[in-house]
Amino acid sequence: MFRISTGLARRSAVAAVAGASALALGFSLAAISPAAASTATDANDRYTAKEIRTFLDRFYGDHGPSASDRKNRVSDLLKNKAAANPGFDVLLCAQNEPRSIDIGRVTTAQSARVGWAPVTTHWGENGEVTAVFTAYVELDGKKPLKLLDVDCSPEG
Repeated sequence: MFRISTGLARRSAVAAVAGASALALGFSLAAISPAAASTATDANDRYTAKEIRTFLDRFYGDHGPSASDRKNRVSDLLKNKAAANPGFDVLLCAQNEPRSIDIGRVTTAQSARVGWAPVTTHWGENGEVTAVFTAYVELDGKKPLKLLDVDCSPEG
């Protein structure tokens, strides 16, 4: 029979507790990661109007989508539209950066699995000139949120 010194046993117990705590912290952080944050919450595994609103608010921000969002949060269809229209920002329906952006009321068509909202861009010295377009987002909660399409006509 061999004997473990008291100091070694304490260090082993402390290491085990520390390891378990680190593992638990890892699971907690995974639960709040961006991937986890983009899972749908409705009973049919579809994104809700609130989730679409949050996505569009973050995506458009104050002056338009970031380079990362343009690369990672846009459908291939929209990327192709953008590539076919150099000199025109199809995601903003404009040629330059607006002073500010507001997202309107989100509508969802659960059966069509699409949500949309009017996006108002403000231009001019005091933001007095506005333009409105419609942004479309897929509701499929099994996929990350992405901007599906943009309709630049005022009526959407």
